[in-house]
Amino acid sequence: MINSPPNTPIPGGERHVYSVSRLNLEAQGLLEGSFPLVWLEGELSNLSRPGSGHLYFSLKDDRAQVNAAMFRNRNQMLRFQPRNGLQVLVRARISLYVPRGNFQLIIEHMEEAGEGRLRQQFEMLKEKLRAEGLFDPERKRPLPAMPRQIGLITSPSGAAVRDILQVLQRRCPQIPVLVYPAAVQGRDAPGQLRAALALANARQDCDVLILARGGGSLEDLWAFNDEQLARDVAASAIPVVSAVGHEIDTGLTDFAADLRAPTPSAAAELVGPDLSLSGELLRTLQRRLVRQMRQQLALAAERVTALSRRIRHPNQQLEQYAQQLDELDARLRRQLKHQLAMQHQRQHQLGQRLRAQNPAARVQRHRLHLDSLTRRLRLPAPRALQDAQRTLGQLGQRLQTASPLATLARGYSITFVGDASDSDALRSVRDVTPGTRLRTRLVDGDILSEVLPERT
Repeated sequence: MINSPPNTPIPGGERHVYSVSRLNLEAQGLLEGSFPLVWLEGELSNLSRPGSGHLYFSLKDDRAQVNAAMFRNRNQMLRFQPRNGLQVLVRARISLYVPRGNFQLIIEHMEEAGEGRLRQQFEMLKEKLRAEGLFDPERKRPLPAMPRQIGLITSPSGAAVRDILQVLQRRCPQIPVLVYPAAVQGRDAPGQLRAALALANARQDCDVLILARGGGSLEDLWAFNDEQLARDVAASAIPVVSAVGHEIDTGLTDFAADLRAPTPSAAAELVGPDLSLSGELLRTLQRRLVRQMRQQLALAAERVTALSRRIRHPNQQLEQYAQQLDELDARLRRQLKHQLAMQHQRQHQLGQRLRAQNPAARVQRHRLHLDSLTRRLRLPAPRALQDAQRTLGQLGQRLQTASPLATLARGYSITFVGDASDSDALRSVRDVTPGTRLRTRLVDGDILSEVLPERT
């Protein structure tokens, strides 16, 4: 089967014509529905900051460029100041600006390109594991309120182990802590962390495990983004608390663990109950509940975001309208002025037509015609009768003049062949023979005669 473009004449059918706006809208829906969120790296150029707070710019490399827009609710979360010439890494969805038909990107996230490749790899792994259900809230288990022993997987020489032990010593010194040493940075770190986690699960000496490390760059924390380590954390038979880096740092183990702590010290507070004050224990449990609820809400929000990519969210239309706001303002003013002028002109034309169709003028014309008919009706009847008699006399005189009797009175006669009253008039001597009877009419009577033979 051969498919023809929409505006190609089809034999036996009609031409299907698109409007420009409909074509752009359908192209926008096709672009946004066919491409997932994409990561791109490029250089900022043509950066514009209108009063609306949105950012408009071009993202280019050495061979091509593409227009892009980053709306205010997104660029407020930037950790740096965008400027022309800056190399950045962006996460964006592909769209089309309908009013002008321009292909463009809608930027959801932007960062400087130094950590871009690692960040892209992290996001890809995160999305993969989330799609498998590894981060589902239903998989999370509650921490024991009163653990018999706490396990700590971290470097024995790092600052994280000292912070955790200090907090646990203050809050619950009677609960023993078992340290499973492992490297937390470098090429061998993922394997050692997995081995320590496997050992803790095999021995079953602890009721809860803390996977901890101090802060650092994305490269420093990369061991905690290992895919297999995240799977092992999610599959652990013992509840795991992930406390990697500072509060702003997030690794795959944070999503796979049963609970994420913003810092190693916070993890110790979450795991170790304060046995000195029962009221403090209650408050700790309350804080733990709040954190769990926030974590579940955050995971639910991420799921909603993932689902919203499959449909066209009304937010996208709002972004589109926000982009048109500056252009529509001037057009609206011009259109209002034009409409007022057109209404004034139309009102003037209708006034002229109304004056031309004024009933008073038509009444005046009919009144004049009625007066003329009235005057004609009032002419005296005898005058009309005299005119008729005069005309009749003239016609009688003309008839008398044309009568044959008037001709006979002037001395003429008419000869008929035969003496009957309906005889034919004699017109030639060849119409008679000797012995033919003739009747000659004069003005005062008839004369009968007979044709005699010619004398020799």
